[in-house]
Amino acid sequence: MTDPIRVAVTGAAGNIGYALIFRIANGDLFGPDQPVILQLLEIPPAMDALEGVAMELEDCAFPLLTQTVLTDEPDVAFASANWALLVGARPRAAGMERKDLLSANGPIFVSQGRAINDNVADDARIVVVGNPANTNCLIAMRNAPDVPAERFTAMTRLDHNRAQSQLAQKTGRPLHAVTNVTIWGNHSATQYPDAFHAQIDGQPAPAVVGDDSWIKETFIPTVQKRGAEVIAARGASSAASAANACINHVQSWHAGAAEGDWVSMGVPSTGEYHSPTGVIFSYPVTIRDGVYRIVQGLELNDFDREKIAATGAELLAERAAIADSLP
Repeated sequence: MTDPIRVAVTGAAGNIGYALIFRIANGDLFGPDQPVILQLLEIPPAMDALEGVAMELEDCAFPLLTQTVLTDEPDVAFASANWALLVGARPRAAGMERKDLLSANGPIFVSQGRAINDNVADDARIVVVGNPANTNCLIAMRNAPDVPAERFTAMTRLDHNRAQSQLAQKTGRPLHAVTNVTIWGNHSATQYPDAFHAQIDGQPAPAVVGDDSWIKETFIPTVQKRGAEVIAARGASSAASAANACINHVQSWHAGAAEGDWVSMGVPSTGEYHSPTGVIFSYPVTIRDGVYRIVQGLELNDFDREKIAATGAELLAERAAIADSLP
């Protein structure tokens, strides 16, 4: 039996956390032979709910779950954690603008970034799921100066999965036939879901789709606005699909992306493809041996550059809005 992997999950009693932690305990994250320790963080008013979740974990009798830690203290939740999944975040209330949401989440991710800095294992990797994910990730990263910046990522895998699914449905092809999808920029309505560099059955996706106007006028807005459509349909935000995307994100980072394919991840920006520096920006990445690398050499047209510039501008505006949270 190998040593357990310690996984910290914030907002563990929330809808996404609830959909996520049972799959981690079941072995979906690291495989059927890897034991795990769950270190679950909640705010004080939600601790009773978290106790109920812990009872259910016990009742599932997961063989791989060796210990469950319940806490409202970030220092305890992140102690020796190998993975930190930052799911919990302040939700947007009625009438709240995005800048208000950013301000509300700033103190949360300052606190968690500092706790990560002081407590995680030397090999820790961090995935930010709670929205606004890119800028929350930036806040946490900047408040954890002793943790290498490349260990911090924001999840755009849900958008990536949505884009892959839309292309498969449009062309009547199985999901595995759709590869090299990219989400550029911010996990927001300005993101750029890129089908023009994607492939279907090894052929350029635009040629298989055969309708550039559908890509620009239907596919891109559908992916950009899918979260709002889910809320309108079910009266609540995406939970199971977000949890599944977090699983996919970690699986790819831990075990590597499929050969010949890439995935989308929000990572510390490098200026690649004329993206702004000093933000967390989603790029296409390949992953091997736990190390991601931004895909190089993609040719961009004017439409690509316009979309990348727009989402980059939003990320710069978000950074300016939370400047007080950045050391």
